[in-house]
Amino acid sequence: MKGRRRSFLRNLVNDLVRVGHIETTEARAREIRPFVERLVTAAKAGSLASRRLILRRVHVKEIAEKLCGEIGQRYKERSGGYLRIVKSAKARKRDGSRLARIEFI
Repeated sequence: MKGRRRSFLRNLVNDLVRVGHIETTEARAREIRPFVERLVTAAKAGSLASRRLILRRVHVKEIAEKLCGEIGQRYKERSGGYLRIVKSAKARKRDGSRLARIEFI
C-alpha cells in the first residue's frame, strides 16, 4: 500500500509542476505541498546533484527539467512559500470531500 500511495502522490506532483495548478482534495493538497516545496528549493541550486535528486523523486525527465530550468529560476530570490492552497466551496458528490486548488504563487 505504501508504494501505491507514494506513486499516486508523485503523479499529483508531476501534474502540478506540468500545469502549474491542480484541483484536488484539501488533504491531498496539504500532503504534496511540502514535497513540492523541497523540490523547488533543490531546483534553485541548479547543480548536477540537485538535478539528480529531483529526477530521483519525480521519475520524469521533462518535469525535472522544468523544475530546474523554469520554476527554480522563477523563485531564485524567494526563501520559501512557493505554493498556495485555495480552499473551494465545492465538495465531491460521491463522498463529500472538500476540494481545494493548489497552485504556484
